Amino acid sequence: MTTTTHSAPAATPAVGRGHAAPVLEARGLSVGYDRTPVIRDLDLTIEHGTVTTFLGANGCGKSTLLKALGRVLKPQAGEVLLDGLPIRKEPNRAVARKLAILPQSPLAPAGTSVLDLVMRGRNPHQSWARPWTAEDAAVAEDAIAATGLTEVAHRDVASLSGGQRQRAWIALVLAQRADTLLLDEPTTYLDLAHQLDVLRLVRRINREQGSTVVMVLHDLTLAARYSDRLVVLHDGGVVADGTPAEVLTPAVLEQAFGLHARVVPDPVTGAPMVVPEADEHDV
Repeated sequence: MTTTTHSAPAATPAVGRGHAAPVLEARGLSVGYDRTPVIRDLDLTIEHGTVTTFLGANGCGKSTLLKALGRVLKPQAGEVLLDGLPIRKEPNRAVARKLAILPQSPLAPAGTSVLDLVMRGRNPHQSWARPWTAEDAAVAEDAIAATGLTEVAHRDVASLSGGQRQRAWIALVLAQRADTLLLDEPTTYLDLAHQLDVLRLVRRINREQGSTVVMVLHDLTLAARYSDRLVVLHDGGVVADGTPAEVLTPAVLEQAFGLHARVVPDPVTGAPMVVPEADEHDV
């Protein structure tokens, strides 16, 4: 049985109010690879100032949907709107000023320092008539400071720890000064402490700067803790959409993941926490 909810997040940030159109909207979107759709006829809106996380089993289309929203993948059918306008018709620089995307496991060229990497986030704001300025330098330095990397700003990105590298890429995204951030598995390959560092940073950016954030995550409990809204994908479409408390239910977990689990309150935040049921091999 399909379980779908459409309630708004319980506490939408004030910055999300007053906008006539959603920041992102998918209408009848079908997208995939080699003519084979992974996402089929999907309708979805992303409101300003919210943190939305896509969840689902491997291969369900989370990253594919994120790439389509970021214009990395061309839809097979339907369209994506950015601030109410078809994103496919917008110039590349105009899109990059509004929307920044962090792909899975990005790689920096050899010998790239943190500062050099972050400065690339200013490229959408430059042109032959507007070369690199002191303002660009200040924005890059602010992004480095916001991610706690000032002391390693001149170090090679390759020499950093996994958590530092991920924060360096997030600093690049911050330097882009886009209102909307698309983050594809920003905690991949990180230990729990570094996962928390990255997600706390993302939440702080959302709350302090009013940024709209759309993420792909695998950890259900961390997604519930740091998101306003969860969207669960399965079999090419959305099976649940709403607040973490509405979405993370035993029925949805079984349908989307084949997971038998209990959902209990997180003792720290009160958000839903997923506890898999035990079998004879666990006890």
